[in-house]
Amino acid sequence: MNYCQNPLSYQRRVTREVMVGDVGVGGANPIRVQSMITCDTMDTEMSIQQTTELANVGCEVVRITAPTVKDSRNLEHIVKGLRERGCGVPIVADIHFKPEAALEAAKWVDKVRINPGNYADSKKFVIREYTNEQYAAELQRIRERFSPLVELCKKRGIAMRIGTNHGSLSDRILNRYGDTPLGMVESALEFARIARDLDYHDFVFSMKASNPKVMIEAYRLLVARLNELGPDWNYPIHLGVTEAGEGEDARIKSAIGIGSLLADGIGDTIRVSLTEDSPHEIPVAKALVALTSTLTGRMSTAKGAANTAVTTSEQIDLPFDPFSYQRRASEMIAAAAIGDSGERIQLGGEELIRVIVRRAAYDKIAHKIDKLGDYKPEIIFEDAKIEEIDPRDEKAIERLNKSASPQFVTVRDDVDLAVIAAFRLLAAQLDPRHPILLKDELGRKKAERDFLHTLLVASTNIGSLLCDGIGDAILVQGEEAPGQALRLSYNILQAAGSRIFKTDYVACPSCGRTLFNLQTTTAKIKAATSHLKGLKIAIMGCIVNGPGEMADADFGYVGGAPGKVNLYVGKTAVKFNIPEAEAVDRLQDLILERGKWVEPASAIPTVEVVS
Repeated sequence: MNYCQNPLSYQRRVTREVMVGDVGVGGANPIRVQSMITCDTMDTEMSIQQTTELANVGCEVVRITAPTVKDSRNLEHIVKGLRERGCGVPIVADIHFKPEAALEAAKWVDKVRINPGNYADSKKFVIREYTNEQYAAELQRIRERFSPLVELCKKRGIAMRIGTNHGSLSDRILNRYGDTPLGMVESALEFARIARDLDYHDFVFSMKASNPKVMIEAYRLLVARLNELGPDWNYPIHLGVTEAGEGEDARIKSAIGIGSLLADGIGDTIRVSLTEDSPHEIPVAKALVALTSTLTGRMSTAKGAANTAVTTSEQIDLPFDPFSYQRRASEMIAAAAIGDSGERIQLGGEELIRVIVRRAAYDKIAHKIDKLGDYKPEIIFEDAKIEEIDPRDEKAIERLNKSASPQFVTVRDDVDLAVIAAFRLLAAQLDPRHPILLKDELGRKKAERDFLHTLLVASTNIGSLLCDGIGDAILVQGEEAPGQALRLSYNILQAAGSRIFKTDYVACPSCGRTLFNLQTTTAKIKAATSHLKGLKIAIMGCIVNGPGEMADADFGYVGGAPGKVNLYVGKTAVKFNIPEAEAVDRLQDLILERGKWVEPASAIPTVEVVS
């Protein structure tokens, strides 16, 4: 199965155009940027204000939650108020659980988003084996529930998003396909087949997850399945990482998931989901879209290199399975550790993915190394005996592959290839026993730019390759300040799930379903638990994605009712209806009960960013 035409040369996936109001998605249109308001949908004036604020900062499509029929009915007044005030941004109704709410919303909006996992299905984590006959009967029940919405959308000429979320697959899908990217894809295709049977084609797919590896695999598998089904299955794709969180970590995680897929030509509209005020999402999303053309490039002939045999027209065997993560099977080697002790540090094999710095950067921070906390460099580039080659140089590849022992290898800085393509080609040509050093950029760009640009470039390039299973060490050289470069290096490893060195938080963005203030609550939980290294805590404003997205979290803090919180261990709720004022303390108690609590150190070293 192929998920893109050529993993070494960018070409945007060709799709049909779907109109969302006056905004075209897919086809020859640019990649569209969207977001979601956070207020109560019954607050008409605030909904209009927040929508207008998003439109004013460049949001091209705005989504509003409609959890009940009453909320859906109020969309009429919101849309009317927007149009009367000259705001023409398309409005999307976000529906979970209630087909009746979808049918009401479809009367007023430009697009309806439904989640196949909970539109007409239950999610009670019931273990049940379905016979083929029982499964077919369930599909018929779904068809009866879903068809009226399809007919109404078709009649009104409005669009739909069939949006699968990893956190809310139905019991029926879970029991047949498991909690897998395949289950996500099949869940969406079931609903798409119903729409197509009714000759309705104005829909967009999405496959969102909080884990970038799961998200990337699911989108790749979806596109591969659509390619198999035929050229008329060329529907546009919406990209998003759910529950990315806030701050730098959220921007890194979003770039890994969204940026990686955009670099492969997948994606027609995106949302960066931050646990922050919605307008903050738009500059990040617009920057990711703008970076696509600069990061991808095209394979070209190396200047002066011998045997430049690989060109864009040639296909290679991928050095990774695009639909199932597995780390590349390199062999372990030793490199000189930082310092004068003569110690050696292991890398490759199943060792931790190491963080490398240039000597010039290390010299700037050597006198403050003890103040860097968890963000210490591990190897100096010039001491590691790294072979730098052009991956198109057949003689260099042949020499390395004939060597008796594994060698530490990277791509030369003067190679005129896009970073992702260059390292994929290197991994494909090089014997897998040789460990690979990943770089965020080939050559150091001297032009002035802000840190967001540097962060997005590094996260997309290194994060994409890590999620492919490629890389045994990383070097961020696009950031001049060595302290910031080190912090970025470790945070990329954490966000990609490649090296967990601090508490991991899965936090959803606010929306009208949220039952507490996510920003202040997340800050309180982080203040109480940020010393619990390696622990994963999910913070969810409501139950829509809670249990599923918390499946790989250790503990969960979920809004259960206004002012009330439910606490989870994994995907199991264990404490209910805790008053919000007590909930953070009770979460700490629960972590203690389960043997995961440790007291914070009396003095935590300050993490200093050194320029």
